[in-house]
Amino acid sequence: MALNDDRRTAPASSVLTSLNYAFEGVMHVLRTQRNMRIHVAAAAAALVAGLALGVTRTELLALMIVSGLVIVAEMLNTAIEAAIDVATSSFDPRAKVAKDVAAGAVLVCAFIAVVVGYLVFADRLASPTSSLLRQVRESPVHLTVIALVLVTIVVIAIKAATGRGTPIRGGLPSGHAAVAFAGWAAVLFITAGTRHNVLVASITFLMAALVAQTRVEAGIHSAVEVIYGGVVGALVALAIFQVWS
Repeated sequence: MALNDDRRTAPASSVLTSLNYAFEGVMHVLRTQRNMRIHVAAAAAALVAGLALGVTRTELLALMIVSGLVIVAEMLNTAIEAAIDVATSSFDPRAKVAKDVAAGAVLVCAFIAVVVGYLVFADRLASPTSSLLRQVRESPVHLTVIALVLVTIVVIAIKAATGRGTPIRGGLPSGHAAVAFAGWAAVLFITAGTRHNVLVASITFLMAALVAQTRVEAGIHSAVEVIYGGVVGALVALAIFQVWS
C-alpha cells in the first residue's frame, strides 16, 4: 500500500521540483541581469498604465504577450551567454556571433514591444477621456487580474532581492498567502455596497487565512513569512482598487 502511495505522489513531486527549478531560473536572471529588471519594471508599468487608461482586453493581451516575449528573449540571451562561457574560455568568432544574435533577438522583441505600446497608448495619452477611466472602474475582473499579476511580480521581486527560500517553497514572503489575501481584498471592493458583502468578504478572508495556515502547518513557511505575504498581497490589491475604483 505504501508503495502505491509513493507511485501516486512521485509524479506530483517531480512536477513541483521542475516548477521550482524554473522559478529559480527566473529569479537568477532577476538577481544578476540589470536588463531583466528593467524589462520586468517596464512590463509592470505597462500594466499599470493600461489599467489607468482603460485598455480593452485585446489590447491588454497584446501588451502581456509582447512584454512576455521581451522577458523570454532576455532569459534565453542570458542562458546562451552562460552556455558559451562554459564551452570556451578564449575568443572565438563563432561564439561572438552567437552572443550578438541572441542580443539582437532581445532588441527585436523590445522594438516590437515599443511599437505595440505606442499603438495602444498613443491616442489615450494624447486625449485621455473620463469614459476610459469609467470603463476601468466598471470592470472589476479587469482590475482583479491586473492586481493579481502585480502581486505575483512584487512577490518574485522581493524573493529575488532577499534570496531567502526557493521560488514556490519557503522564503520571504509567502506567495500563496500574498495571492490569497489579494483575492480577499479584491472581493472586499467588488462586493462593497451589496447586500451580503460582509458575509462574502468574511468567508473569503477565512479561506485566505486557511491557505496561509496550511503553509505554516506544512513547514514550508514561518508565521512571519505568511503574515508578510498576506500584508503585501492585500496592500497591493487594495492600492489598485483604491486608486482606480
